[in-house]
Amino acid sequence: MNSDRRVVITGLGAITPLGSDVETFWSNLKNGVSGISTIDAFDTTRYDCKIGGQIRDFDPKPKMALEDSGIDVANVERRDRFGVIVSTGIGGLKTLQEQLTILLTKGPSRNSPFTIPMLISNMASGVISMEFDLHGPNLCIVTACATSNNAIGESWRIIKFGDADIFLAGGSEASIVEIGFAGFSAMRALSTRNDQPERASRPFDRDRDGFVMSEGAGVVVVEELEHAKARGAKIYCEITGYGMSADAYHMTAPPPDGEGAARAMQLALQHARLSPEQVDYINAHATSTDIGDICETRAIKHVFGDYAYKVAISSTKSMTGHLLGGAGGVEMAACALAIRDSVIPPTINLENPGKECDLYYTPNVARERKVRVALNNSFGFGGHNATLVASAFEE
Repeated sequence: MNSDRRVVITGLGAITPLGSDVETFWSNLKNGVSGISTIDAFDTTRYDCKIGGQIRDFDPKPKMALEDSGIDVANVERRDRFGVIVSTGIGGLKTLQEQLTILLTKGPSRNSPFTIPMLISNMASGVISMEFDLHGPNLCIVTACATSNNAIGESWRIIKFGDADIFLAGGSEASIVEIGFAGFSAMRALSTRNDQPERASRPFDRDRDGFVMSEGAGVVVVEELEHAKARGAKIYCEITGYGMSADAYHMTAPPPDGEGAARAMQLALQHARLSPEQVDYINAHATSTDIGDICETRAIKHVFGDYAYKVAISSTKSMTGHLLGGAGGVEMAACALAIRDSVIPPTINLENPGKECDLYYTPNVARERKVRVALNNSFGFGGHNATLVASAFEE
């Protein structure tokens, strides 16, 4: 392994409830706009939760991250060194629901031959590699809400190891379908603030009552530094650290002390060779659940000590809702843009901080602040924790 190989982000792509292009998403994020609304994708009459973050203007044609990176993908010389790790936290829920309905109502002879290819999670990376003739390492990492961070982090690791020079990395989720809502509603995990959709996602707030489910995707171009410089690429930031851990505690709840989350942050900072006091911004996982927000706060206090009260923190899920497997990719784009523009996006709907939620969460209004180092947390069901460190690029 050549640990001296440096890894940078050279392209961003985001499809979110705040906009289906990066700059619209970023503008709305900075301005504290909520992307949460009443669901109209299906009849929610019988559902306790009737709100979410829908994608209403999806166009599959733009290849945002690639186009933003300036890569001429048709003329890439070493296609065996261009990899893809684009993942999903759940997989093809809509396909599962539709094909099971056909099976039960019309019989097996009427099911689509594409049922399995449309359903299995790894097809995301597989199809991208076929579309662009990319022969490098190809994976799909499924770690629930930590999926995107693991995808980006493993891209970083493989490039540093020397087995590839460039990756498309991130995640996607299309979970706003009946079975998705039914499952999460049965867990009592979703907010039921149906009369005020824009105010429903309220991380760290005393009156939070669950997360708001959203759909979308975030993909970044992860590239070895010399490869990027050789083609004159613009560089958003450098990925300097990646840490992951397991809670080994509970299927859906973190341990009360946030020990696993703390270890992921510590490992990421160790890889980055940074002290906690050098971090300017933490994009928190904080989904607006009671136990989750408290445990992440405890974990930050454990890692950062007294500096926990000085570092800027925010949960952009207050505006986007929770994109599940796509969350970390979108939030990595937010970190890269925070570094580019020296802006900390806010945590909206934070009116009365909840019990133990006493850190600086950038309430309601964005702050102008130089961001040299940003830390991106993602924690998933199953006890998966993944943290990325992005640093301003310096020669």
